[in-house]
Amino acid sequence: MATQDNLPQDASAHDNHYTPEERRSRIFAIVGASSGNLVEWFDFYVYAFTALYFAKAFFPSGNPTTQLLNTAGVFAAGFLMRPIGGWMFGRIADKQGRRTAMLISVMMMCAGSLLIACLPTYATIGTAAPVLLLLARLFQGLSVGGEYGTSATYMSEVAMRGERGFLASFQYVTLIGGQLLAVLVIVILQFALDDAQLRAWGWRIPFVVGAIAAVISLFLRRSLTETADATTRQRKEAGSILALFRDHKRPFFTVLGFTAGGSLIFYTFTTYMQKYLVNTAGMNAKTASGVMTASLLVYMLMQPLFGALSDRIGRRANMLLFGALGALFTFPILLALKTVTSPVIAFMLIIAGQAIVSLYTSISGLIKAEMFPPEVRALGVGLSYAVANAVFGGSAEYVALWFKQAGSENSFYWYVTALMVLAFVVCLFMGDLKKKSYLNSER
Repeated sequence: MATQDNLPQDASAHDNHYTPEERRSRIFAIVGASSGNLVEWFDFYVYAFTALYFAKAFFPSGNPTTQLLNTAGVFAAGFLMRPIGGWMFGRIADKQGRRTAMLISVMMMCAGSLLIACLPTYATIGTAAPVLLLLARLFQGLSVGGEYGTSATYMSEVAMRGERGFLASFQYVTLIGGQLLAVLVIVILQFALDDAQLRAWGWRIPFVVGAIAAVISLFLRRSLTETADATTRQRKEAGSILALFRDHKRPFFTVLGFTAGGSLIFYTFTTYMQKYLVNTAGMNAKTASGVMTASLLVYMLMQPLFGALSDRIGRRANMLLFGALGALFTFPILLALKTVTSPVIAFMLIIAGQAIVSLYTSISGLIKAEMFPPEVRALGVGLSYAVANAVFGGSAEYVALWFKQAGSENSFYWYVTALMVLAFVVCLFMGDLKKKSYLNSER
């Protein structure tokens, strides 16, 4: 078994030219996989953007921050299922195929969204309401824990050499697109319904939309071709967690290191930012949603640009820039946003933060896939990402709100900065994946 220290070399041993038919086939596969990815993340993020409206329905408390803290806790609990989902779906993807794993994950997400859409409130069934909400989020967390690893692996394997950074970036184009669509749906509902209607029943509509979209995604994914060959899937190491930790400890812990900071800063400048603008800066909820809609659109469009940059300068260079800039500018950006009054200034500050994050998110799945051989790739990518994401990404809102409630909100800024320093240090010791990559030995 190969280790991280003797990865296959890429000295132009493989022809980077593809026939027009091959290119069309691979691009269609990217589109098919990423469209399903978009639906998965729309379903998952709808919760974060509707929490402002349903928090009181499930957690009746007079303090808005306490209500948001409770809903953020349920959001974080969904992340705790991600390592289980990363392990379970990684094993399925490595032994049964990437396509099979992606089909199962989207079916589970559909079920979770439908359950939340139909949930009775605290006033109707008492404490059973938040318990059922928690169970639905745990189910969705299991699904999305498997989605990231399998879709990242699939898109990295199907992307053409020389363009992998650009093409694989569409995983985050659609991941962010899912967030953007979630915000857009909220904006539309805010204009179509008044605040009382949104809090009474309007918040349920996005979950119904998500469940329906997941069914459409299921049919799209059925048309995808498999990228893992039968010989690889039949190896005894395929999907084996023992083989992963025995032979690939170094890449596993490398991914843990930079994903900790990457996940934390990603959720800080995306899902938490809407609440931050409302709950800390005192911005109107509709204005904050408008700012986030515009910023997420620009952020989404940044991904292919930064992905293409990595094809030029290398993945490691992208990651070093990410760690360094994140460590230097996170604190001043968040501090400035704390007292911002102009929506335009808020937009520009958020875009600055998201540009730094783009250095990581554009190649997030690809850089992980390049570190693992095919028989444990989905497991290695999914599990390492899910563990770090669950601990640091899923808790981002909760930790931020906890610091705020404790009267020390600035401590959260230092916390994010510290994780950016860790990401930079980890990437300093990472090999140059422009020259060394398991994917380079594959067609």
